[in-house]
Amino acid sequence: MEINIDRLMANIEAYATYGKEKNGGVNRPSFSAADYEVRNLFTQELKALGMSVSIDSIANIWGTLPGSGEKDVPLVIGSHLDTVPNGGKYDGALGVLAAKEIVQTLIDHHITLAHPLQIVSFTAEEANEFNFSTMGSRAMSGKLVSQELLAASDRTGRTLATAIEKAGGDLSLMDAEEKGSMAAYFELHIEQGSKLENEKLSVGIVDSIVGIYRDLVTIEGQQNHSGTTVMKSRKDALAAAGEMVAEVQKLALALNSDTVATVGKFEVFPNAANIIPGRVEFTLEVRSANKKERESLVQHIHEAFHAIKNRHGVKMAVSNSYNTQECDFDRQLIGILEEAAAESGIPYTILPSMAGHDAMNLAQMTPSVMIFVKSIKGISHSPKELSVPEDIEKSANLLLNGLLKADQIL
Repeated sequence: MEINIDRLMANIEAYATYGKEKNGGVNRPSFSAADYEVRNLFTQELKALGMSVSIDSIANIWGTLPGSGEKDVPLVIGSHLDTVPNGGKYDGALGVLAAKEIVQTLIDHHITLAHPLQIVSFTAEEANEFNFSTMGSRAMSGKLVSQELLAASDRTGRTLATAIEKAGGDLSLMDAEEKGSMAAYFELHIEQGSKLENEKLSVGIVDSIVGIYRDLVTIEGQQNHSGTTVMKSRKDALAAAGEMVAEVQKLALALNSDTVATVGKFEVFPNAANIIPGRVEFTLEVRSANKKERESLVQHIHEAFHAIKNRHGVKMAVSNSYNTQECDFDRQLIGILEEAAAESGIPYTILPSMAGHDAMNLAQMTPSVMIFVKSIKGISHSPKELSVPEDIEKSANLLLNGLLKADQIL
């Protein structure tokens, strides 16, 4: 039994029209108009498949296909439908739409699993204006509580509670909401790197995810006239922040390892040609599978920031917004996927993920595993993001056959 790759690719193209940019990118950030539209589309399509649909307190969308009744706890497949600004059509959406295609394939072949089968589209997996990445899965796994979410708002003053309510959720119900048990969680995702392409493989089975640390850094200097303020009298927030960015690169490169550090968001105020910047905000992110090395690098970066702050005579505030630990996926599920790949004649490799995913939060709740599909040239978070049908078909069929095996074993 195999999925219908033409149907899946048509779905991917159809969903990519929601938030489509002129350059071919997809701009569908969480709680944007396009995000709300695609949520409604997905909900209606699940109902059309005969699935029961529910939206939980954080606005995760759940579709359930009943099982035979032999087993009560569901197998779950999921990912996300939101994108980064001007992103690609595969990141996140591929996993959700492949899950929908698997349900359609089971229906087409009149197959009923022993377990109920659930599809989930998680809320706000990508970084967003409310500063809660992997929001839906973190909330569900108890890593976020309603108090901090209810206090959140974006730059326009819109509260997160309002945004969630529009998506069908209700933050006031979150803490009392019962968390359903799962037999296992599977997530299919593009690799977003080059390891599979370098090894000339279509598919990878993911055994772990790195830890990710993220700060919001605010530098307060003194806004002043760029022509009349002599250099030695300046407290230039941008000059200080620029040195900090350079120091991040220097310290991370010196490790000569797979640990990475990034300043990915940078804003200058008031951002005018003839004004010395009075304030700068930027994000610092450090990723590593080595907890000791990750924490050491963060400490050295913070120390360097303080020295630069003192040298420039500016003020600095550092607020941690994200600190998730590395996780290992379930060995039994990895073995099930390896068996399914061998039986299907699909070459594969075992590899870690350098990107964070909802699966890392689900792994704290239930046995979990991920499958990667090759990313052409390793490009992601870009309109040039690409995975080809041949590779997608192999990965989706591996997910389907692994799911069928798990239904018998678990």
